[in-house]
Amino acid sequence: MNDQAVPPSEANEGEIALVDTLQKFLFDNNPVRGELVDLTDCWQQVQARHDYPPVVQTMLGEMLAACTLLSANLKFDGTIIMQIHGDGPVKLLVAECDSELKIRATAKISEQATIAADAQLTSLINATGQGRFVITLDPLNKVPGQKPYQGIVPLDGDNIATVIENYMLRSEQLDTKLWLAADHEVARGLLLQRLPDTGGTESAQTASEAELDQKSETWHRVCTLASTLKREEMLTTSIGELMHRLFWEEDLRVFPSKPVHFHCTCTRVKVGNMLKMLGRGEVESALHDLGSLTIHCDFCGLGYAFDAVDCAQLFLEKNVAAAAVETKQ
Repeated sequence: MNDQAVPPSEANEGEIALVDTLQKFLFDNNPVRGELVDLTDCWQQVQARHDYPPVVQTMLGEMLAACTLLSANLKFDGTIIMQIHGDGPVKLLVAECDSELKIRATAKISEQATIAADAQLTSLINATGQGRFVITLDPLNKVPGQKPYQGIVPLDGDNIATVIENYMLRSEQLDTKLWLAADHEVARGLLLQRLPDTGGTESAQTASEAELDQKSETWHRVCTLASTLKREEMLTTSIGELMHRLFWEEDLRVFPSKPVHFHCTCTRVKVGNMLKMLGRGEVESALHDLGSLTIHCDFCGLGYAFDAVDCAQLFLEKNVAAAAVETKQ
């Protein structure tokens, strides 16, 4: 990212307090970076066409906040996609955020499932230990043959923050701490990450033991400060105020805050391609039973209607394209 740092004395406190905002900061002279995110309007739009049980709201909101925090350090134009595949009443949680901080999220719950208000992640998603956590990094402009990077690990942790922390340590070898909170109104998160020493192996070897101890002490100190955060405090306090309360004695370098937006990438063309993947036989069978098909986006709820003529056109286009390829050969 090419953000221009702003000295703490010049930081726009009014800007920091905006909702639907990502705020990045660094601890001066120490390899630790931090981020805070506040999702309010965006989070409301994610939930607008869904009626998730409160505990699912919390998990999905926390996951979306975490996804937004991690996306802020993408080194390419593209999207980070987080998925938790479950073997309990909650079958799937998905959160997406691209390099422009456009977000969306959805959850799939088993029909007739009863979700207790005090249910835990393990019983809801990892009931028999078969749950999986998946992170996909999908570049926007892929070179020929390039595929998205995907990391898949067992679901290791009893809450969203711990699952992601364990993934980052295992897959990225980065000490990462997350504090997340969400309810039906807001989703907020704090990320602290210990960065590798710059300058390569030689620099690390020549660093004095005192310098290394100081950097380690800084990491543990700021994590201890952040650990004083309570869930209710995160839900009711702006991220600007949270940063001040936690780190007012630290030397911070604050970057201009960035707005976060809800944006769904569904299109009629994508839905049509999905129908083509099902095959002509299955689509025609569904048309025979229903008369027409209306496919609703899992993320935004928008419906795309296809009648018999629309569906016939989909497979006609496919056949025409195949014939053109065959003629060239």
